[in-house]
Amino acid sequence: MVPELLAHGGVMMWLLLLVGATACAVFVERLLHYHREHIDSFDFLNGVRTVLRRDNVVEALSICDATAGPVPRLVKTAILCREHGRDRIREALAQSGLLEVPRLEEKLGLLATIAQTAPIMGLLGTVLGLIDIFQLLQTQGVAAPAGLLAGGVWQALVCSGAGLAIAIPTYAGYNYLVSRVRSIVLDMEKSSVEILNILTEQVSLS
Repeated sequence: MVPELLAHGGVMMWLLLLVGATACAVFVERLLHYHREHIDSFDFLNGVRTVLRRDNVVEALSICDATAGPVPRLVKTAILCREHGRDRIREALAQSGLLEVPRLEEKLGLLATIAQTAPIMGLLGTVLGLIDIFQLLQTQGVAAPAGLLAGGVWQALVCSGAGLAIAIPTYAGYNYLVSRVRSIVLDMEKSSVEILNILTEQVSLS
């Protein structure tokens, strides 16, 4: 069935397949990336707090380096600025967060573009199929073989269907990934406040 659809879809069908494969690859890559980046920040911060209470800054930094994700990187930034006061720590966290968010949003624009353009590409394939039909009718009139006319109809329908079949799951996947990014960003914001309080408390006890 699939080879038959590819044969009837024409060149645009192959382009749609390429676009669909790209969307799948980007979605899987981002999904795995977010899975690695999202940690249990509560346990992580508790571990950092315990180490800092022993004044073991080197171990706290080692924990941050050994843990993947934006939260450990933010915490490391805050620890490195711990001696410069609360305002300086807050500023460093804000700057670091501005660098982390674009990394999380990387390639999401490509998914959004595919979701928006796939139906248009399918529509273009439909128009090309209709053009083939009218060319046959112009050259051969009503005597045009039904099989040749059906080929144009096939191309029109297959391309439209393929464009929608790619756009719908791509858009759903894009929205899901955006929700994952928002969750990680919210975790970053909470962790920034928490590490700021931890370091401020540490300084006051020193």
